[in-house]
Amino acid sequence: MLIDSMTPLRPYERFDTLRQFLEHDGHVLRFYGVWDDSESMFGDVREMVLHYFLADDTIEIKEVIPYAPVGLYQPGTITDRTVLNVFGGLVGNKGRFILDNRKTGAVHREFYKDCDLRIGSVINAWGRKILLCDCDDFTKEYYKTKYGIKDFAPIPYKAPPPPKVERIYPPYHGFGSEEDSLCSCMGLLPKPPIKDFKKFMEKDRQGLESNILRFLAQFVTTDPINKDRKFLIAYFLSDDTISVFEPPQRNTGIIGGKFLERGRVKKPGQELYKSELSEYYAANDLYVGAKFPMANINIILNKLKVMGEPRSREIKQIFAATDPQFTTVIDYDKFRHLMLNISDGKLSEHEIMTLGRYYSVREENEMDSSFLLAVAQEHLKKNNIENFGQLLATFEYNDRKKCGRLASDKCRTICKSFRLPLADDLLRALLAVGEEGTRDTGSVQVALPQRGDSTLKVDGSDDSEQNRREELCECLCEDSKEQVDYKKLVDGLNWRKNPIPSFETVLMPLQYEDEWNGQPPTLPVKKIKYLPLIEDVFGLEHDTEHPTLDKC
Repeated sequence: MLIDSMTPLRPYERFDTLRQFLEHDGHVLRFYGVWDDSESMFGDVREMVLHYFLADDTIEIKEVIPYAPVGLYQPGTITDRTVLNVFGGLVGNKGRFILDNRKTGAVHREFYKDCDLRIGSVINAWGRKILLCDCDDFTKEYYKTKYGIKDFAPIPYKAPPPPKVERIYPPYHGFGSEEDSLCSCMGLLPKPPIKDFKKFMEKDRQGLESNILRFLAQFVTTDPINKDRKFLIAYFLSDDTISVFEPPQRNTGIIGGKFLERGRVKKPGQELYKSELSEYYAANDLYVGAKFPMANINIILNKLKVMGEPRSREIKQIFAATDPQFTTVIDYDKFRHLMLNISDGKLSEHEIMTLGRYYSVREENEMDSSFLLAVAQEHLKKNNIENFGQLLATFEYNDRKKCGRLASDKCRTICKSFRLPLADDLLRALLAVGEEGTRDTGSVQVALPQRGDSTLKVDGSDDSEQNRREELCECLCEDSKEQVDYKKLVDGLNWRKNPIPSFETVLMPLQYEDEWNGQPPTLPVKKIKYLPLIEDVFGLEHDTEHPTLDKC
């Protein structure tokens, strides 16, 4: 250009740095290096990060210190031009300074450029020799494109982490609890041991649910005085503590009462003064006649399968002989004797009780619809809910087929949309009671939308609307299995038109578990379904000798 070719008479110098700035603004080369200062006193190997700014060819070096990063001075801040005082002190006390275009007396200095930086190079920054060991991906791509360098093998510079020193705690000294003494050794400011508050909130007493395991125990001894003593062992799940109570017995000479204060009990055979925490009795250590937890149904089934698989057919015949009426159900006492004979005494009482509970016959409790409706009306009356007409209109609007019934989930959604003050379990119980599975199509009353509120009886007679009625009848029979008669539901909830007398609460005497008399409670299991047990243990196999075991 013309301006570049002209030699100005003014002693000023032109520097064209705008182009470099516009092309490389924000482009920074990053190198990772180390400064080995181990030869000096208290020195060590320090990690450095070198930044080379391509916009103005400046370098920044920072030491990698996690808590307080400190940067070194940037080299290249001294100007390479000589500053001349033109007038000196002739014009008052002020001088005029210009840049010497000829650089008279200037000291020639060389600065690091991007071509001088590469892995393995040593940079002298204010007397500190920094070895470049690695770089980032952008730096590798830059040198690969501009200089054609392809070898970027890093130099290992990070020292291996020191081996973790295992902290050794002093042994327990006998004062206070072991956890409290251990916490005083973990820091300068002692803190109390952390308790499992979540477990306490979940397993603490809630109403009549005590969350306490109770066992009846006796001494293992041949002493005629102590062998008949009974003890009640209570295990509190909220904090893993144990208390032992001895019920008083007449004519024994022993007063009875509290035998062991509530607290955690250590397992026997442990050293008293040691650095590790002691092991205490847990819930899985308490069982009926076993040496390890026996409440896992899968473990019991596997154990039973190993013992009875060689004579599975004989076991089936034993169950068949016990059930001559082919009801697939036997009493618990018979089931217990069978399991003891089959296992040759290898199954404990606790394991047999677990099997009995798992395969017991569960009686379904029928819900009283009047009681449920009375409770629902009580809640609706307290909250002054009277928009039953709108509720019924919404049900009829969603009943596209005009069958008078809607799906249980749909009814629940509509009730929720009206914000009825009913608990979810109460609403589900009401809908479950209202479900009807009518399949009799011989005489079904179907509401026709053309006839208003009148109903017609579909009995197979020939009529002009016979097809229409048959479609509605078929719709009703197909969809009424899990559907709710919403009109009956709304009528039952309408406490204005159909009030139900308030139910009377029968006050039963409370029976606290703490008043257990020590007698073994009766097992709530009475009947056992042995067919699923045989199927789970021995699998499916055709058997022609017993009809009930045909599937197994």
